Amino acid sequence: MEIRQLRAFVAIAESGTFTAGALRVHVTQAAISMQIRQLETEIGAKVFVRAPRHVILTEAGEQLLRRARHILREHDAALDEIAELAGAERGRLRIGSASAMVLTEQLPTILKELRKQHPAAEIAVTSGTSEVLVDQILAGEVDIAFVSLPVDVRGIKTERLSEDQLVAIASPRHKLAKLRTISAYTLAGERLILGERGGNTRRLIDQFFAQAGVTLRVAMELSRQQAIRRMVEEDMGVGIVPLQSVKEEVEKGKLIRWWIEGAQINWELGIAQLSNGYDSPIMQKFVALARKNFTNSTPSGSVKKPKPVSVAKSKPKTKK
Repeated sequence: MEIRQLRAFVAIAESGTFTAGALRVHVTQAAISMQIRQLETEIGAKVFVRAPRHVILTEAGEQLLRRARHILREHDAALDEIAELAGAERGRLRIGSASAMVLTEQLPTILKELRKQHPAAEIAVTSGTSEVLVDQILAGEVDIAFVSLPVDVRGIKTERLSEDQLVAIASPRHKLAKLRTISAYTLAGERLILGERGGNTRRLIDQFFAQAGVTLRVAMELSRQQAIRRMVEEDMGVGIVPLQSVKEEVEKGKLIRWWIEGAQINWELGIAQLSNGYDSPIMQKFVALARKNFTNSTPSGSVKKPKPVSVAKSKPKTKK
């Protein structure tokens, strides 16, 4: 088996079609089909069954996929180790981020410093939900990622970088804009604009309201904090977001912020990577810069929160 054949096989298995797999590994569909035929001839078994719109892994294909991912990770790690022998300025780092705020604020500073010591390094940045990025780390497509914690996945290690408080936000035109705090039951009656399901932030929100015994009325589910903020600014609903992500808009009067009564919903950001992966010099430097950058950043605790108020036991009447 050749590495290019395994890369082609994994690309098709993960993307679901020969066409998408070919795009991922930058070859023609004819070329990738030939690589799979050669692979199947060598192992003596079919790895895919072609369905009308996608491919299905055979039992042999499922077994090979687990091995292929491991082989490719070890292959890439070996190349990284060898590349480092040519000079500390070289290397490769593929970074992911589930936080748009990190992409616009911390990451540019980190990468600027990283380039000074690794000017010839190959650096790539991608975005996605925490869940997707963790899967990409396991698949060998991403080396390290900024994700919301906790991440309880075998083979992944994490390190916390910062913590923030989740707050409710609304337009200054909202009828309750003058309040400092808001109850879970009042929020349940609002049109809520939340992050999409699958992320830890949304999980924390759903968990809090489930414990409070209320059902949310979700009007929109958006993948980006910026999109949530803009919708709320236009008074399309009420959002729940990390405090630091809306600090500027609140100071400028574009949004108002409510503390949520009885809530201690802490949002944690950290970095995730393979627990048994190769920590190249460029990876070690990146982690050190991330720690330094977040340690020096202004903590979310700079804004004092009122003392928690217990959630009322009585629930509002709901329309049937």
